[in-house]
Amino acid sequence: MTFFWFATPLAASKDWFEKFKSEATDSELHEFLYEMPKGGDLHLHLSGSGFPEWWYELAIASQKSGYVYYTKVRLNNCRLPNWDSFSVRPYHLMYQTLVAHNWEKLSKCEKDEFVLLSELDHNQKKAFMSALKLDLPHEGREEFFGAHWQRLGDMTANPFLIGELLAKNIIAFAAEGLVYLEPQINSFGYRTPGGSQISPQEVVNFFSQRIQQQDVVETGVTVRFQQSILRFLPQAEDVLKSAYEVVSKNDLYVAVNMVGREDNDKGHPLRFLSTLRDLRRSYSGVRLSIHGGEVDEPNSHVKDTILLGAERIGHGLNLITDPDTMRLMRHGPYLVEINLISNLLLEYVSDYDTHPFPEYLRTGIPVALSTDDRGMWDSTMTDEFFVAVKEFNLTWEEIKQLSRNSLKFAFVDENKKTTLLDLYEKNIDRFERQAREVSKNGLGARDKSPRRGFVCRRYRLCD
Repeated sequence: MTFFWFATPLAASKDWFEKFKSEATDSELHEFLYEMPKGGDLHLHLSGSGFPEWWYELAIASQKSGYVYYTKVRLNNCRLPNWDSFSVRPYHLMYQTLVAHNWEKLSKCEKDEFVLLSELDHNQKKAFMSALKLDLPHEGREEFFGAHWQRLGDMTANPFLIGELLAKNIIAFAAEGLVYLEPQINSFGYRTPGGSQISPQEVVNFFSQRIQQQDVVETGVTVRFQQSILRFLPQAEDVLKSAYEVVSKNDLYVAVNMVGREDNDKGHPLRFLSTLRDLRRSYSGVRLSIHGGEVDEPNSHVKDTILLGAERIGHGLNLITDPDTMRLMRHGPYLVEINLISNLLLEYVSDYDTHPFPEYLRTGIPVALSTDDRGMWDSTMTDEFFVAVKEFNLTWEEIKQLSRNSLKFAFVDENKKTTLLDLYEKNIDRFERQAREVSKNGLGARDKSPRRGFVCRRYRLCD
């Protein structure tokens, strides 16, 4: 590591970080936070964590595994006048991607609306990339839930592509200084190039083999998986049972999560209470980390999610409206997974001055930062810390506590947890000692932290 951010020498005192914050530019702060050792990410959807260029690159590379993709670049009005605009794959949605097997099923008129992904021209490729992230002023919650996942289309059913996406994420997070990842990575819904189903166990075995390859192993990052279910589907209870079976049979999987819009009342938490109670009669050791409180209006979702047996709450935004549950959660044993960039881009907060994160943090509710769907935000874990420090004036101890929490609440055995915490303390102590000693010398030679779209647009870090 190199440490070249400070404009003036810093004394080795307890106020060194406050002095740094007061003197550093935003660019220097971002560089510092990029180099800073971190703990883990407990809340990331793998299919939402692929940057657009990764999807493009990996989809084309999948041709060697037999997967050939087409993406929609024009509308020929092939289905007028009675096409279904609310289907899983709405006809009018541009840049939705199909595998060749499904493209072949289309009429000639519709086939002509698609182009081989590998043959996109410059403007089409640029539009394809933009279509997979929230990078335009009018895009928000509806675009995200109603278009982004649908555009990914058949790419998410390719285990080879998803395995490589997993590897890229592990390597990238390691470069940011993380030591633990717990992605939500499903084992259901995968198909061969010809459309045949691939069993969940085959998928789990493939992912397990992929993370044992050298490029992943040499990162030193510990990885465990969560199996998620879409909570508002009619058959969600049956999927929950299947998810429990996968987790119970595979050590790599440690937890079940429930995802999907909470403003769709068909997925309300208590719907699953009896099913979970039945499952706990047969299964032990399956942990629960469940999305709760990712809504605009006050309700009892966080409290009800704890009743389901969840040890960690994803988002927890409207916990602030439930004082009794807030009192319950102070000082543990529950953790709230905080997703600052996600909450802003999906319009659950209008600006950071309305976000409850600092209230949770400073009243003793355990919290940790996470990235959620960073590929679609075009952001990083460094950016999450940058937002937290910039918007809420975090102290150095608060920063370290966030990383410690991300390891203390990891779904790993106690021996592994101790190992991870010891590794983090070793890394952060070394970093802090070096950071206290640096000075202006060498500023021009510093390494620049990666800057992606979110911080470039909101904080002008790429100007």
